[in-house]
Amino acid sequence: MSAIPSAEQIIQQEREARLPRFDFSLAWTIGQAIQQQANAKKYPVAVEVYAFGQTVFLSALPGSAPENIFWLTRKRNTVLFTGHASMYVGLVNEQNGKRMEQQNWMDPAQYTDHGGSFPLINQDGVVFGAVSVSGLPSEDDHALALWGIQQLQQQLSQAD
Repeated sequence: MSAIPSAEQIIQQEREARLPRFDFSLAWTIGQAIQQQANAKKYPVAVEVYAFGQTVFLSALPGSAPENIFWLTRKRNTVLFTGHASMYVGLVNEQNGKRMEQQNWMDPAQYTDHGGSFPLINQDGVVFGAVSVSGLPSEDDHALALWGIQQLQQQLSQAD
């Protein structure tokens, strides 16, 4: 089980998890890495990589449930709306005393501030997509999504 990161730690993760390039093939690289890791650990998760205005990788592993896809979408929408990891949004909302489902202006059918979606960020700091995981506790979903991005970063740095 992963430790719950602080809001400051997530901001640092976002600074460090920037990608020098990205395409459809690299989206599959992230998705398959997470899928293989989850399979090896028998995690009952769904995984989505979203970029270029569309889902470019989607997988539901044994033990996951149909509502995990719904959660993926809501978490991803939060990332694209705020430009931050869904867990960061949840921590900030909690600190401010009003979680997203209590905010009248946020549609809970479209957004959630539970952890598990991490932004895809280019070197200039532009959020262009998200990697999302659903099926584990929020902090574990968050850690697995970030792990997938970090695996790609390592692969890209070795190739350069």
